[in-house]
Amino acid sequence: MTRQTLSKILRPIVTLVVMILVWWAITAFTSLPPYMLPSPVTVAQALVAQQQTLIGATATTFSEIILGLAAGTILGMALALAMVFSPLLQRWLMPLLLLSQAIPVFALAPLLVLWFGFGMASKVVMAVLVIFFPVTASFFDGLRRVDIGWLDLARTMNASPWAMLRHVRLFAALPAFGSGLRVATAIAPIGAIIGEWVGSSAGLGYVMMNANARIQTDVMFAALSILSVMAIVLWVIVDRVLKRILYWAPDTIGVP
Repeated sequence: MTRQTLSKILRPIVTLVVMILVWWAITAFTSLPPYMLPSPVTVAQALVAQQQTLIGATATTFSEIILGLAAGTILGMALALAMVFSPLLQRWLMPLLLLSQAIPVFALAPLLVLWFGFGMASKVVMAVLVIFFPVTASFFDGLRRVDIGWLDLARTMNASPWAMLRHVRLFAALPAFGSGLRVATAIAPIGAIIGEWVGSSAGLGYVMMNANARIQTDVMFAALSILSVMAIVLWVIVDRVLKRILYWAPDTIGVP
């Protein structure tokens, strides 16, 4: 194992340990009551005591995030491709896309619950609304910023519009798409959790709302810890997959 690999493994572990120690020190050496900030030991005990409930809630929230991420990515790519090929469609769609981001998601959540019910569908739709815009914006920007020299070369070789899209535009836009997908992955849990807060009968957001009503702060922190770990693991997986797919587009800034 090289020193660089060992550093990559130890860096997040050391960061996590330091954060937990600071958290413990705040609870141990201040007069904050446990219902405001429980200690790491109390949260760990809540994780064990509520493990059956938390496992089921984690599975529900994870399913909502994955479905929302997949649907939001497909929708974002489709909208970007449509706007690139049709300037008229771009003029009509762009104001709608901006409007979808200008309206706070909390304002839309009750309507989505009313339209799609308290089940998983409303949470997936909420996640899609949060996710699709970064994918659309980054992919669209990548598609329209292709080197004009590559397009001219493809035209001189009598390439069809479909061939230019497949062999030139898509490959040139993939790095930008990867950046948008990373952002979408990082914010994917937001939509699902907001939907669960507004109205649900399962999920980590539901557990957090119930714990908040009972002033069970340790259970809230336990659910939040699981959500944080899940979001980080999902982002790391997506980042590693993108690096393997985009091996031909190395990072311009190296991370030691």
